[in-house]
Amino acid sequence: MAYLSKAELKEMGFANCGENVLISDKCSIYNPHLISLGSHVRIDDFAVISPSKAIFKIGNYVHIATHCTLIGRATIEMKDFSGLSGRVSIYSSSDDYSGQYLTNPTVPEEYGNVISKPVLLGKHVIVGAGTVILPCVSIGDGSAISALALVNRDIPKSVIAGGTPCRTIKPRKTDLLELEKRINSRNL
Repeated sequence: MAYLSKAELKEMGFANCGENVLISDKCSIYNPHLISLGSHVRIDDFAVISPSKAIFKIGNYVHIATHCTLIGRATIEMKDFSGLSGRVSIYSSSDDYSGQYLTNPTVPEEYGNVISKPVLLGKHVIVGAGTVILPCVSIGDGSAISALALVNRDIPKSVIAGGTPCRTIKPRKTDLLELEKRINSRNL
């Protein structure tokens, strides 16, 4: 996998770009001026990151795996130490599927009813492969979402959750908080 150089990252015009940012030259980034990247970020091949109105915030030590999609009009925020496995899709906007409106981005806005609400992934959140996260969802610090889940409601902190629709399965260990202290003290 080839990564964009520091000069190429600077030229793209991100709202913020920290240190040690590795972005594949095969991923698609739209509206980089609406994307804030922390330090120690890695975005792999064929990921698509496409904010259209609000800023997308990607914290420190964040990984976005191959074929992930982050798209929408409202904010998507991934806090420190969070990560997405392959083919995770996060939407901060969604068409109205009721049949009362037209759908898709080619239709003039007055004929549609797009719902746009922020999405938040707390610190240490990990999301399993193939999961879909819909608008207006907050996943609490330290939670893990299993593969192939549909997250359409808030998930509390420090749990393992999964299913369609996603629900809490059991508590998640919090040893990672001690490891966070160690890595942060190393970087002082």
